[in-house]
Amino acid sequence: MKNIAEDQALSAAPKPKKRKIFDGGILVLVAMTLFAAIGVIAQKGLWRVVEIFGETIVFAVTLSPKILGGVFIAAAIPLLVSNDKIANMVGGERGIWGLGLAAFLGALMPGGPMMVYPLAAGFVVAGVDAGALVAFVTGWSLLNLNRTMIWEMSFLHADFVLLRLSISVILPILCGLAARKMFAEARA
Repeated sequence: MKNIAEDQALSAAPKPKKRKIFDGGILVLVAMTLFAAIGVIAQKGLWRVVEIFGETIVFAVTLSPKILGGVFIAAAIPLLVSNDKIANMVGGERGIWGLGLAAFLGALMPGGPMMVYPLAAGFVVAGVDAGALVAFVTGWSLLNLNRTMIWEMSFLHADFVLLRLSISVILPILCGLAARKMFAEARA
């Protein structure tokens, strides 16, 4: 009996929009790639383009398990955590506290864009509002504790790092508030 209820709940989960493989973004990327390849051929020759292509393939193969893991986690979020729970934590009704939590979660996120952006896409499917999503991504971009501790503290003076963090700490919340306002105005 429980399996039937779980299956019904899973089938009732919102389905993400189908994404086009060839959209405007990929066309711009292809155009820029061709322009760059022509420039490299003109300056360094065709063989250098072939070398770069080989290096890029190796990099893509190395990166793909991380991307697949991030996408899987993003797809699993709406199935593991109800939309109501997510909305109660970071939804518009939570106001600045929800934005602060979203920014804090972003700051705690380890890993690079291959983890954060699929996770953010999973939050969208789970019903996170635009403000919380902006606060999450901005928190990761500006306050990432992993990057701050490992890189900034290793190369820069602690006073500078603390100054940068103290200036930046409010920005994800302000960006989230701005996104909520802009989204509300666009819907009105």
